[in-house]
Amino acid sequence: MKKKVAIIGGGQTAEKVHVPYYLTREEVEIVAVVGRNMERTKNFALRNGIASSYTDADEMFQAEQPDIVSVCTPNRYHYENVIKALEYGCHVMCEKPPAISAVEAKHMYEVANENNLILAYNFHHRFADDVNILRKKVTEGVLGDIYVVKAKALRRSGVPGWGDFINKEAQGGGPLIDLGVHMLDAALYVLGYPKVEKVTAKMFQKIGSKKSHGSFGEWDPKKFEVEDSLFGFIELEGGCLLQLETSFALNIKETSVMNVEFCGDEAGATLFPASIYTDQKGELVTILDRKTADPDRLQKGMAAFVDKCLGKEVMVANGREGHLILQLIEALYQSAEKGESVTI
Repeated sequence: MKKKVAIIGGGQTAEKVHVPYYLTREEVEIVAVVGRNMERTKNFALRNGIASSYTDADEMFQAEQPDIVSVCTPNRYHYENVIKALEYGCHVMCEKPPAISAVEAKHMYEVANENNLILAYNFHHRFADDVNILRKKVTEGVLGDIYVVKAKALRRSGVPGWGDFINKEAQGGGPLIDLGVHMLDAALYVLGYPKVEKVTAKMFQKIGSKKSHGSFGEWDPKKFEVEDSLFGFIELEGGCLLQLETSFALNIKETSVMNVEFCGDEAGATLFPASIYTDQKGELVTILDRKTADPDRLQKGMAAFVDKCLGKEVMVANGREGHLILQLIEALYQSAEKGESVTI
């Protein structure tokens, strides 16, 4: 019998990522979508061949009794919808970030564990072949002792002109919680999620509150409440330093940078595409050189979640890791707001 899937939040991410993937799997069937506006939700259902649409999640759960739920709402609604889905006995794929606060993320993790349910987050970059190749090489010691990591999630002119991305209450923040979360997860996953000891950060609102147009549309600068860039230093257990750069808008040469660089005492590496290199007598020596980065990471992340729901032993970005990421993001924001280092 097919597993029944419900979508909560009929927006762009649900329509471009979640629904198309579920439609490729004959083991599952999308039975319902829940949204705040009935007309838009009905139109979403019609466009995507979904039988039922609701504005009340409880009504949907009671009528449809889904097995799997994708939560694709604005960030501030992640917690309540994930908890509700878990309490109704559903496995959950939640869009990033896990929640607005670490307390919420911890509770989500605990409820999933108590009910023996799968809670996964859509940190899709970690599912790229590049990431898993590099993780294996790091585990094998090819890079030696990794002591510096540089993670970048940068856009030159990429303030989102749609949704609630510039609303701090709705999103919890700007590029750190929206973009930086991806590269932080990828970097920490490669390193085996070491303990974070201390963070120091500084954030800026220099461009988004002045301009109103960018590569991703238009916005009202008077309503721009989030940071347009944040930079941080993260001290990891064992002495490794992780340097983080994030931006929605920043006067840099590149249009966009989403990558991680690792520096070890034996070799260095870049994540996308995966490459490993070292120096011998002043000459660059290439150990690994993938020509292109894996383009199918979104689909592979969704595939892992569905496979896990079907009982297969596969890796997912789980509730524990989601909680750790939220702790780190919360600490970075606290450090930037207080102007001092924060110990975790």
